[in-house]
Amino acid sequence: MDYTEPILLSFAAPTGKALLPTGNLVDELDGIQGTCIDNGMPSVVLRAAGLGVSGYESPAELEANEQLTARIARIREDAVRLMGLGDAPSLPKISLLAPPREGGAVSTRTFIPVRVHEAIGVLGAVSVATALLLPGAVGAELARLPDQPGAPLRLEHPTGSVDVSVELDPEAPADRPRTRSAGLVRTARKLFEGAVFPRPAT
Repeated sequence: MDYTEPILLSFAAPTGKALLPTGNLVDELDGIQGTCIDNGMPSVVLRAAGLGVSGYESPAELEANEQLTARIARIREDAVRLMGLGDAPSLPKISLLAPPREGGAVSTRTFIPVRVHEAIGVLGAVSVATALLLPGAVGAELARLPDQPGAPLRLEHPTGSVDVSVELDPEAPADRPRTRSAGLVRTARKLFEGAVFPRPAT
């Protein structure tokens, strides 16, 4: 019998200092367009094609591409300055986006800082999903969003996928977006059952 069921892990006040820490929906980073976003994890989303890759490569293939990793390092330097991150050697996370191939919303490959994640971090996934919901954000046009408003977004990654739930505040100004809620869909399954015999109260 399958006891697995979805559970939404909700995050309270996930937004950092600003959802768009540079104040821009699109910034130029080492000559390429990117969206700097922080919905719990400072991140930069880029189009994989803009860096000369498909976005479907394995982590090992991307890490072996020295020209690409050098470019990612320069992009990170620009983003650190623009986002005001100071001395943060592993921030921001850099996610390359490509159209989905497995029925999700988008395909992702995430560099931390130049190593490629085998999946995608929890809060990094929330930040990427948030960017997909902002019209005009880099890579948003690649996403296949669910027909049902508010439905979780499935982010594909090298070893599978993760479902992320993000709700934007419709009353927020377009140039200062806010989130109402954010969370990740996880699963739980029954591990054991039994009986407990507590001691009588004394």
